Amino acid sequence: MSALRDAAMKSKAWPFEEARAILKRYEKKDPEKGHVLFETGYGPSGLPHIGTFGEVARTTMIRRAFEIISDIPTRLICFSDDLDGMRKVPENVPQQDMLREHMQKPLTSVPDPYGEYPSFGHHNNAMLRRFLDTFGFEYEFISATDFYGSGRFDAVLRRAAERYDAIMNIMLASLREERQQTYSCFLPIHPETGRVLYVPMKNVDAVRGEITFDDEDGREWTLPVTGGNVKLQWKPDFGARWAALDVDFEMYGKDHSTNTPIYDGICEVLGGRKPNHMTYELFLDDQGQKISKSKGNGLTIDEWLTYAATESLSYFMYQKPKTAKRMHFDVIPRAVDEYHQQLKAYPTQDIDGQVNNPVWHIHGGHPPQSKMVVPFSMLLNLASVAGAKDSKGLWGYIRAYAPEASPETHPDLDAAAGFAVRYFTDRIAPTRQFRLPDEKERAAMVDLRARLVAWEGGQDADALQSMVFAVGKEHGFEPLRDWFKALYEVLLGASEGPRFGGFVALYGVKESVALMDRALAGELV
Repeated sequence: MSALRDAAMKSKAWPFEEARAILKRYEKKDPEKGHVLFETGYGPSGLPHIGTFGEVARTTMIRRAFEIISDIPTRLICFSDDLDGMRKVPENVPQQDMLREHMQKPLTSVPDPYGEYPSFGHHNNAMLRRFLDTFGFEYEFISATDFYGSGRFDAVLRRAAERYDAIMNIMLASLREERQQTYSCFLPIHPETGRVLYVPMKNVDAVRGEITFDDEDGREWTLPVTGGNVKLQWKPDFGARWAALDVDFEMYGKDHSTNTPIYDGICEVLGGRKPNHMTYELFLDDQGQKISKSKGNGLTIDEWLTYAATESLSYFMYQKPKTAKRMHFDVIPRAVDEYHQQLKAYPTQDIDGQVNNPVWHIHGGHPPQSKMVVPFSMLLNLASVAGAKDSKGLWGYIRAYAPEASPETHPDLDAAAGFAVRYFTDRIAPTRQFRLPDEKERAAMVDLRARLVAWEGGQDADALQSMVFAVGKEHGFEPLRDWFKALYEVLLGASEGPRFGGFVALYGVKESVALMDRALAGELV
């Protein structure tokens, strides 16, 4: 352990860098609460998306890194802001008209449009928890509805009433003049309509812990700030939650970063110590637009897992969290192959290299062995020519290429083969565009076909690649990638692919000759 801890203390992997910063909080004495508390937040206004998962995955990576460099126990809380009023109806859920009737009600008071849970908030919370559980995350779930209603937040809410002016001073400095006139950090929940009200306060009684306000109809009400009668606006809620729970670390997206001084200031006004935080860049869709829960314009968690194993998603999350990344279907195959490349490299690395390898952080220091003897990108091309309906349809080719492999001994490869067939069927087949070769390409392909017919080198992928390379060079392709691009466009209906020699080795030399015959005869167009 000492060698591992030494390596971790100098590792440049971002989870260890964040973990070391958290350790500095307790250089002089351990936390009074007896543990270091990590928190992630979830706004259940729509179905959970991959960005939500990313916060928990990345925070878990930092938590595991912290546990290597410190003996202080840790906890991770996933906090759902489900007492928020529903401000707009998500576009990707059923019963839109019904939901519109419940605008501004807390999400846990809005009926579930799917009819499966007590409320829309409960439904979205369940979707999040189901997914986090499939990944085996170790976390504690807290619902804001329960947190406010059970009294766990009461002490901080009373303090917020006592220090109302100090909180308002922080908030008003960040608001436009027009918004300042009506702003209050307290949002009462109307006793009759159940709606979350955005109204100014007529009085805040610090001694009694009560607020007085007029509702939209001009009627005056006085409510205690405790017991779930009132919630805090989202920015004050952030800081108040940190104070109430004594949070040590929370990460959030770059869109929150300008609010950090507000969150920190309110936490400190309420008697807390501001936590360490990390801001990450946002995920973008294939058009470069920010992914939105309400628009549903990004990949969902379930969509990713339709086409790849969970570890590939964790790998994508690990990569450069402070760089904006496009998240769409095309990134999945690359993430799968890069993850397995790192997994194969891990046993060959020394301990310094291992703690900098993404798979150490994905698997909490215990990565499995990769048995992906065929890359995912190659399986996709195999699926395109094999006409397979499931993984069984690819195994004849895989066994010929790698006789030692079987679904039983290589379960990750078997799963990947199934994913590849599904990905090809859904994402590639509808977009394929075959073409005929031009004269120069046809001459080169006829030459390549003749060499394949005479080939006696077995399924040596490197030797086959060298031969394909030589044909392209002899026929004057410059740059050579134009030759490989032509092969894929004519034979597979796509402009990109893995090493062509590897494809021939996997699909089979005779089978590749037959495919070329069909392409040269114009049967694929």
